[in-house]
Formats: sequence, structure tokens, C-alpha cells
Amino acid sequence: MTDTVRASASLRRRLTLVLIGGAAVLALLIYFFVRHYATQIAQQGQDEVLGASVTSILDAAVIRNGTLEIDFPYASLSMLNTASDDRVFYAIYRDGEVLSGYPSLPRRAVEPGGPMSWTAVFDGTPVRITTAARRLIAAEGQTVISVSVAQTQDALAGTLRNISQTVALFGAGFFLMATALSFWATSATIGPLKRLTTSITRRGPQDLSPVAKPVPAEMIPLVSSLNNLMGRLDHSLRQSEDFIAEAAHRVRTPLATVRSHAEATLQRVEKEENRKALRSMVRAIDESSRAAGQLLDHAMITFRADHLERQTLNLTELVTDIVSRLEPVAEMKDIAFRVEAAPVVPVSGDPILLQNAIRNLIDNALKYSPGESVIDITVCMDETARLTICDSGPGFPPEQMAGLVDRFARGANAEGITGSGLGLTIAQDVAVAHNGHLVLSNRSSGGACVTFSL
Repeated sequence: MTDTVRASASLRRRLTLVLIGGAAVLALLIYFFVRHYATQIAQQGQDEVLGASVTSILDAAVIRNGTLEIDFPYASLSMLNTASDDRVFYAIYRDGEVLSGYPSLPRRAVEPGGPMSWTAVFDGTPVRITTAARRLIAAEGQTVISVSVAQTQDALAGTLRNISQTVALFGAGFFLMATALSFWATSATIGPLKRLTTSITRRGPQDLSPVAKPVPAEMIPLVSSLNNLMGRLDHSLRQSEDFIAEAAHRVRTPLATVRSHAEATLQRVEKEENRKALRSMVRAIDESSRAAGQLLDHAMITFRADHLERQTLNLTELVTDIVSRLEPVAEMKDIAFRVEAAPVVPVSGDPILLQNAIRNLIDNALKYSPGESVIDITVCMDETARLTICDSGPGFPPEQMAGLVDRFARGANAEGITGSGLGLTIAQDVAVAHNGHLVLSNRSSGGACVTFSL
């Protein structure tokens, strides 16, 4: 049973949200900074025009015979014309007293020198006011002339609206571009992790080789830990496989010796009761020896399944050779082989694994076939190379057929027949290792059929 892995927030989503959030904040900062800077520039331009207007009026002021004269220049106010027809107000003061203009125009005390500008409200409308003063010297003494010129800010407000809209569009475009780049950057960043995951997922169950492909520096600790884990796991599996193989080998040899002694004793014993006990002993030894041999085969197949030593083989020759070796066993039970095979059925596979699988399938057919019967073996090539073995035995129990390829699984009708329940498992594992499959079925006339496809 596989434990469910607990998942936290998606790393990709988290990184995307951080990048998009940063882009949103940056877009807002750009918007406010550019708008503020544009406001300053626009206001500075209006102040310079107002200052030029005030200076031209002051330049026209002179004192003649003790009388202040100002030849009011038309250009001083015409230069303030705008597309929005902003209203213009002015006031001229002499030593603090209004000489001309709007007496209620807001004013501030200003010393002779450069102009001073500020924003105020006049007649319920925000205006920008620029004031400058100049000291004039006459025969009777000094006098201070100050001039204030005010202008409404409709044109400035319109300009700022246009600038704000442009900056807003620029900020939105920047945000959208940054969002797209965030998704791209996230995919590019997560890509190596996904490729590593795909590489590990596509491996077979026995492929514990270390990850050799280059990975980003940030992933080196993870990949190193993964390689160390797979190395320890591979070592542990190899030890287990070696132990099974060694144990099966060591058990099979003394069992063969015990069987020889048991058969020799059986020939010398005359009591039927003792002979019956010795026959049971020989049968048990045969079953144990067979189980040990199949355990050895299964351990070897497990080890080689992901490291196939492929060769180009003729499946017909392989089957014919195995049949010839098993014919003496078949003759003892009066069983005949009937082989129908194409002359050449080429396959690319591991010869040792294929021999084990085919031998186990034919051996199973021999075990379950009654005396004086025929085992049909067909080797053909259509879309795939296919071997079919059919016997005349009891067949597979239909309700158990799906689970008979599991380890140590045996049908309900196998009682009294020597076996370990590994023969079909071995054939299934070999077929899967060669990208093939094993199909179990029953003959309509009685008997079992196994189709081994590569």
C-alpha cells in the first residue's frame, strides 16, 4: 500500500504569485512616480510662463516726475493663452497698496528678487499664482512694486489626465508583460524539476541507476540525496537477490542427494507401508527441488529484467530445442508434443530469460496433461512473435484465472500436483520485460492454453 504524499501549496503557483505580485507593485510605483514627475514638469512649465508674464509687467514699470507709470504689455497676458482658455487674473501693488487688477487676489509678502509661485483658491477655483517684486528709486525716495499673475489650471489638469491615462496604459501593458514573463520564468524554473520527475517516473521498477543528467546548482543537494538513496536501495536489493539465489542453489543440491538415497532405499524396501512413505518423501523432495529451482529462476529474471542482454534469435529454434530436452519426461507419461511452427520467427530478446519462460510453460503443460495425450505447440509471426501452448488437462479455473500469474498462486484444481506457483509468474515477468504479454485461456474441448507474445 502506497502512502499518500501530503502536498502543500504548489511551488509553481507560489513562485508565479510572488512574481505577479512584485510586477503589480512595480507597475503601481511606476505609475505614481511618472505621474508625480510629470506633474512637477507641467507645473514648472506653467510657473515659468507665469514668471515671464510677471517679469514683463515689472520691466514696463518706471517712475517719471514722481509718478509711477506702467506701459502694460499685451504680450504679458497673451502668452498665457491655452487650449482650454484658462482665465487669467493679475494685481499690481505699490508699497502694499493695490494700483490695478483684482484686489481680492490672494497675495503673499515677497521681497524684491526672483518670482515666487504657489497654488491657492480664487473665486472658488484653484489657481496658480506667481508674484515678484522690484525696488524702484525716485527723487523722493525708494518704492517697491510687486506684481501677481494668477491662472486657472484647466489646461494643466487636462494635460495631467492625458499623461495619467498614458502612464496607466503603460503600467497595464508592463503588468501584462511581466505576468506573461512570470509564467514563462516559472515554467523555465520548474522545468528541470519536471524533467527530473519524468525521468524517474519512466524508469522500470528495478532501474536504480543514479541520475547522471546535469541539473541546476540548486537541485544538486536533492539529486545527490536521491542518488544516495537509490544506491543504498540497489545494494539492498542485490543482497536480497543474491541471498535468494544462493539459498535456492544450496538447497537444491542436497535435495538431489536426498532424493537419490530415497529412490535407492525404495528399491530395497518390500513393505508396502514403507514404500508408500518413501514415495511421499520423493514427491515432497521433488516439490521442494522444483520450488528452489523456480526461486532461483525468478531471482535471476528479477535481476536481468531491466538489463536485458538482447540478441536476435529464432523463436522456432528456441522452442524446438527446449521440446527436445523435455521429450524424455513426456515419454515417461506417454505424452506427445505436436509442434507447428514457421521456419523462422525472429525475435530480439534475452535468450536466458526466454528459455526460462518457455521451459516453465511447457513444464506446466506436462504436469497437468493426462497420460496418452498431446500437447499442441504453435509458433507463428503476425503482428508480434507468438507462442501458444495447449494441453488436455483440467484447464484454468475461470474464477481464478486473473490471479494465477501472481507469485505462488495455484488453481483450486492443482491439488496433488507438484508445483510452486511460480511458473506463470516467471513467464509473465519475462513477457513484460520484452514489452509483451501473457494470456491464459481454456480450450472449448477441454484443457488450458497459454499464449506468450513478444
